[in-house]
Amino acid sequence: MLFRTRNRNIYYDLIGPESGPIVCFAHSLSADSGIWAEQMCPLLGQGWRVLRLDMRGHGGSDPVAQNYTMVELADDVALALDFLGFATVHFVGLSIGGMIGQTLAIEHGHRLQSLMLCDTSPAAIPGGMPMWNERFEAIKRAGCVEPLADATMQRWLTDAFKARRPERWQQIRATIACTSPAGYLGGAAAIINFDVLSKLGSVDTPTLVVCGDSDTGTPPAGNRRIAELIPAARFQEIADARHLPNVEHPQTFNRIMLDWLSSNRQNCA
Repeated sequence: MLFRTRNRNIYYDLIGPESGPIVCFAHSLSADSGIWAEQMCPLLGQGWRVLRLDMRGHGGSDPVAQNYTMVELADDVALALDFLGFATVHFVGLSIGGMIGQTLAIEHGHRLQSLMLCDTSPAAIPGGMPMWNERFEAIKRAGCVEPLADATMQRWLTDAFKARRPERWQQIRATIACTSPAGYLGGAAAIINFDVLSKLGSVDTPTLVVCGDSDTGTPPAGNRRIAELIPAARFQEIADARHLPNVEHPQTFNRIMLDWLSSNRQNCA
């Protein structure tokens, strides 16, 4: 489904009972809302109403020509909540989606009942510009994100997962390759300029931080730092997982997620 705002379309997927508490999901850079497929059945089975959003230039959402900021991406989520008439939601964000979640908690904290941040970071990783510039050049030469797909999959999922679920692996790779260059470049700019280390102490939303123990893109140390800075936040690591523990080990991830959401269900407005 699409809604139009500021002369562009934002794609959303909303499934579940109208009376159910709402959990909103935000995906990683060069993914889309399909990255949460493994979470849908367990959530619907427990009566949750699930809202999945595609970030600008990803999936079904229109790109924006200029670079993005994390505040703008968080504002897009708030616009979606306004359009749908949702005063508050539980929020789950992965990678840049987790950065959006941190920004939401800082800028729109009154809209959040709970916050689950997955494989993310409180700031851009120092010294990362050579890596980003190499990616930008590859996209410019090819005119698409395809050249980044294999290396991205290597960071996101283990070889064991590829052997175990080759069709799902290929599906995710295809999503990366089909991401619009403008969406990738804009989102990357938001990551490069991201730093909320000095602001996380003001967050009063109940927060859980989860990370794969072998995530090299957003290493566990940065995730643990978020949990240290947000008052009363918790940190949990998932073994034998890289950047997508929700896909790699869905049973473990879903148990953690459902326990967390259940413990905060009474926060529903």
